[in-house]
Amino acid sequence: MKKSAANVAKITLGLVISATIFACNQKPAETKTATPAAAVPVDAKATIVYINQDSISEKYQAAIDMRKRLEEKGKTLKGQVDSRQQSLQRAYVDAQKNAASMTQEQQQALGQKLQRDQGSFQEFQQRANADFQNTSADETKALYDKIVDFTKTYAKDKGYKLILTYQNGNTTVLYGDPSLDVTADFIKKLNDAYKK
Repeated sequence: MKKSAANVAKITLGLVISATIFACNQKPAETKTATPAAAVPVDAKATIVYINQDSISEKYQAAIDMRKRLEEKGKTLKGQVDSRQQSLQRAYVDAQKNAASMTQEQQQALGQKLQRDQGSFQEFQQRANADFQNTSADETKALYDKIVDFTKTYAKDKGYKLILTYQNGNTTVLYGDPSLDVTADFIKKLNDAYKK
């Protein structure tokens, strides 16, 4: 459950960051005919930069804190589920041991009770999983919103027109000149904003 949550959070964070940065930098369509790229003068200052998304997942303190909270919640829920499962297993073992000394009515009553307990356990397990998934989704959305808000401010402060994300295995950015990589500065300022 812990590894799955971390992977889900990482994938969701990546998709969210990419989509947000793209969507936030969209301008309304103009009625003028677009000027060919070759005719547009190139500014001395880069207006398109990229951020290494893996680094955000690994170095942004809010993402680290979120992962820790989700891991702890996952461990707690897993412990509760495991405890109930062990209790149910002990009840089955005890029932098998004592079956020979019970009347048929007692065996039927115990069998029905064990079935109810099994159903109750399965419901608890499903609720625990749903609770974890909901918490994970809520936390991921909150983290996403923080990153989006910060990215807007960061882009405006730096004069960037477009901020892309790079991630190993993601073909959105096949190559980026290292001089356009603003990951370290972005994460530093993102963490500074998180500390406030």
